Amino acid sequence: MYITKIEKEKAWEIRHKVMWPDKPFDFIQLDDDDTGIHLVLFKNNKLTSVISLFIKNGECQFRKFATIQREQGNGHGSALLSYVLEEAKHFGIKKIWCNARKDKVAFYKKFGLQVTENHFLKEGKAYVIMEEYV
Repeated sequence: MYITKIEKEKAWEIRHKVMWPDKPFDFIQLDDDDTGIHLVLFKNNKLTSVISLFIKNGECQFRKFATIQREQGNGHGSALLSYVLEEAKHFGIKKIWCNARKDKVAFYKKFGLQVTENHFLKEGKAYVIMEEYV
């Protein structure tokens, strides 16, 4: 396994396949993807997990975190998120946060992220903002 940066277009492939396969391809593209840092975890030279980071004013939001279905539960997403959290410390990030699907809250809590009061719905799915001060 290894982690590296990729172009946004490669990130889009996994995002679409895993997160919103029933939506048009452009649904998973973000307006600020050009400014993001897109990281991927490769296993056996196959793109397995992806995450996109957006850094502004000492804060890092991670978005569109996804792992190929057949690889979910094997620790690849955990490895990628652990890497991101560790790297955030090296870059002086003060806060890292995400819009977490409510059914994934327990996963993010394992990494120290805390639930905030901010909840919302998107396309019928419930989300909560989770954060950690680094």
